[in-house]
Amino acid sequence: MPVAINFKICDNAEECNGIEVCPTGALSWDDKKKTIVIDNTKCTSCGACERSCMVQAIKVGRTKEEFAKIQKEIEEDSRKVSDLYLDRYGAMPILPAFLIEEDKFEREVLKASKLTAVEVFANEGIMCLLKSIPITELFDGLDIKFRKMEIKNKKFLDDYDIKELPALLFFLEGKLAGKVEGYFENENKQALKEKVKVIIG
Repeated sequence: MPVAINFKICDNAEECNGIEVCPTGALSWDDKKKTIVIDNTKCTSCGACERSCMVQAIKVGRTKEEFAKIQKEIEEDSRKVSDLYLDRYGAMPILPAFLIEEDKFEREVLKASKLTAVEVFANEGIMCLLKSIPITELFDGLDIKFRKMEIKNKKFLDDYDIKELPALLFFLEGKLAGKVEGYFENENKQALKEKVKVIIG
């Protein structure tokens, strides 16, 4: 039976786990159309793609009835791809305005006149957008300047004793006020918010 993808919650990336694990090539990347494509004539309903999808966007219908139910659920899903495109802790940077280079750290963060949070990350540690915590929710109601910075220099990690990425560092008047290290999924949002609350008082 065929495979269906809910593109309302799929970031439609070439690095799709479903493509990677599919043993028959039923899922592939179309470089011209820049999208994931499905060839259901190759699908054996093994379910590997479904199990590998971090956001449960891929579904395998093992019967006609099951596939019809999946299609109906996708049609009725009120979410949309744009819901993904908010900057999120631990996820790929979305808005260029938040992203700074290391050489701008002093001006953008240390010399800032207000409390500034900078998320430091490494590209290899980027996590799923849909499972990550939106910055707007994390800092809701707080007067905080926010920046993201990819770390390419180990010295920065040593200077601020960072052991795990991503990390949120809070600076006030050029001094480190506190930090939170490690990734938090959306389901752990409250735990991360509590840590932030302790730091900013």
